[in-house]
Parts: sequence; C-alpha cells; structure tokens
Amino acid sequence: MAKELEIEQEIKAQGDHVRQLKSDPSVSEDVKKEAIDRLLRLKLTYKEITGKEYAAVTNQRQKEKKPTANKKEEQKATSGKKMTKLGIEVSKDENYSEWYSQVITKAEMIEYYDVSGCYVLRPWSFAIWEAIQAWFDCAIKKLGVKNCYFPMFVSSAALEREKTHIADFAPEVAWVTRAGSSEMAEPVAIRPTSETVIDGNFKHPTPFLRTREFLWQEGHTAFATKEEAEKEVFQILDLYAGVYIDLLAIPVIKGRKSEKEKFAGGDFTTTVEAYVPCNGRGIQGATSHHLGQNFSKMFDVSFEDPVTGGKAYAWQNSWGLSTRTIGAMVMIHADDNGLVLPPKVAAIQIIVLPVGITAQTTDAQRKVIMEKAEEVVKILVDADIRAEADLRDNYSPGWKFNHWELKGVPIRLEVGPKDLAADQVTAVLRHNFQKLA
Repeated sequence: MAKELEIEQEIKAQGDHVRQLKSDPSVSEDVKKEAIDRLLRLKLTYKEITGKEYAAVTNQRQKEKKPTANKKEEQKATSGKKMTKLGIEVSKDENYSEWYSQVITKAEMIEYYDVSGCYVLRPWSFAIWEAIQAWFDCAIKKLGVKNCYFPMFVSSAALEREKTHIADFAPEVAWVTRAGSSEMAEPVAIRPTSETVIDGNFKHPTPFLRTREFLWQEGHTAFATKEEAEKEVFQILDLYAGVYIDLLAIPVIKGRKSEKEKFAGGDFTTTVEAYVPCNGRGIQGATSHHLGQNFSKMFDVSFEDPVTGGKAYAWQNSWGLSTRTIGAMVMIHADDNGLVLPPKVAAIQIIVLPVGITAQTTDAQRKVIMEKAEEVVKILVDADIRAEADLRDNYSPGWKFNHWELKGVPIRLEVGPKDLAADQVTAVLRHNFQKLA
C-alpha cells in the first residue's frame, strides 16, 4: 500500500511537471518527450504493482454521477491482473521504436536520466562494455599501444586552431563559462569527438545509438612513415571487425568512406558496417582514420629524421568505437521475448534454476534440489563460466524463465526432481529455445 501511494505521488508530480513544460514554448521538444516518457513509465509501474490502470483524480461531482461506470472500470482493471506487464508488450516487426525502448529498460540495461540524451548504464549493459574493453585492450597492447588519459576540457584556442586549418571542422560543443558563482576568465569546451556533443537537430535521442554522452575507446598513433601508418589503419579495422564478429556475433562489412564522408582533415577513413534486418538499414560500427601529416604539422608533432638528420613530421592515425556497439547488438539479436546476449559478453552466461518444487515437496527434498543447483554453479564457475543460481522462493519457476529470457542469458539450466533421479540437468538455449537434457 505504501508503495502504491508513493508511485501515485510520483505520477502526480511528474504530470504537473509535464504540463508545466508543455506550457513553456522555450522548452525543447526532446526535453518534453523525455518527461512524457518518464510519466508513462511511472504509470506502467503503477499498473504492475496494483493490477489496474492509473486514473487521475477527478472532481467529486463526476464520481457521484457515474458510480456504475467507475465500478465497471475497476472490475475491468482487476480482471486484467492476470496479465503480466513485465515482458515485452510490442512486436519488433510492428513497432520497432517502442520495442527497442522496452527491451533496454525492461532488461535492466539503462535508466533514464533527467538530462535529455544522457542515460544511466546499469550493470547489465556496463558488463558488455567491460567485456569489449578487455578484449580490445589485450589486442592493441600486442601492437605496442599504451593507455593514457586526456582531460575532458579543451581550450577555445585549440578548437580555433583546428578550425583554421580544416575547412569542414566545425564541432558543436558544450561550453563551461562559470565556476560556481564566478564567470571564468576563459571559457572551456567539453572535448569534442567525431560524434556531435550538442546538435540543434537532436530531437530524438536513442540510448546507445544516438546520445549526447557516450563511452568510447579512442586511439591515436604516430609513425615515421606513411606505409607503417596505413598498415596499422587496417590492423585496427580488423580488430574492430573482431569485436563484432567474435564477441557480438554480428557479421560486418569492412570498407572505405567516400571523400565526403571521411573524417575532416584526414587522408582517408575506413569503417566496419553492420546490417540491421528489422529496419533494412546499415549502422556504422567503428572507424579507423589515416590522418596523414595534417595534424602533425598543425600541432608540430615531429621527430629527427634518422636518414637526413632534419626535422620530419609524423604520420598519424586515429581510431575509435563506442557504446553504439551495444545498441547494434540489441537491434540485431534481441527478439519479442527480450534480449539475446552473445555468450562472450554476457554478465551471466548460464543461469541455474531449481524447478519442480510444489506445495507437496518436503523441506528435505527442497533442500536437496537447492544444494544441487548450487553445486552445478560451483562446477561451472570453476570452469571459468560466468554462472549464477536463482534460488529466490518468492517467484515461480515460470516467472524466472520469463525474467531470465527477457535479460537474454544465453543458457538456462533446470534442476528438478526428475533431473536428480536421472543424474542430469536440462538445458534451454536462449537464442532458439532448444531444450537439451
């Protein structure tokens, strides 16, 4: 009851906030959309808790006039209690946008934030990014690449220098102009990337795919010769293809960007692109750029030529991929039941569930099943498989099946009385629901 009242108060407050935003013409459409989306999510949570639709408070006269109608509505809402709203409620083929939103929220990948275009990456999605980081970090270190960190702020002078030398370089960035209550002597910008930080046309941000803030891996290398630099461009491109093919089980095409699409100021840009069947579109997966000597001359990145003894400018590359990888994975693999996680990036590769426990099951039998589930997990963990057991007794096996299917765990192992008698476990594969014993 307390939870219901709390949600009602949140819905009322958010509703007032939405009405206030709608009445203010200076508020952008994407901010309004985020506020409305949050209101709808709160109403959905209310329905999941109470089993009925949220009804706004009406005046007393309306209530007195239509008591029968209200009663019918209440009965209708109560009859819908049997329908669970924890799963995906729309089809991927019929309403792709809403389907994508439900998958990433109900599978507990993201949490919406009060700044448009920014999202909280929850542990379930961040584990995927960590797996990508670990794989790629190991690969680039074999090439002699070392990690470092650059400040997030950049001076206006540095931006102007690039703008002066490169015709198409016009980053739209966020500027910091105040420190506390004091104006800064020189404003600083949030360091730009090849992705836009702030864009006036940014009407419909999409988690992982089109966001104002994102996580990414960025590489910069310098070489004495053009040949060495160009060789590395394609080595990195192969590694990016490996991220998609080996880790995410996504086929990609490697290619070269046109002169119009290449990185501004670079000699050429290579890319890996994936195809998304549900909308028939391609998505850029990662890019590897050969910058030539354009930036080395601009910032005086030079060395002493071992042959001539004179000053020579370095040949540079730049390459990167971002958390867009996660969005591509969701679009391509997820289905109407939820996520489908590739095993190499799944936080939990195997979930072990005790089944066949009924009201007639004795405490001794229940204990044996639970202990066997824990034993199976230990065997898997000892074999370096990321496994857990869901031993919660306040949820039915059916609810757990749906829950872990929604979260996309690659394999479900069931341990029940029949399995114990046969000295086996039953496995169910998430991507095709094939059952193996």
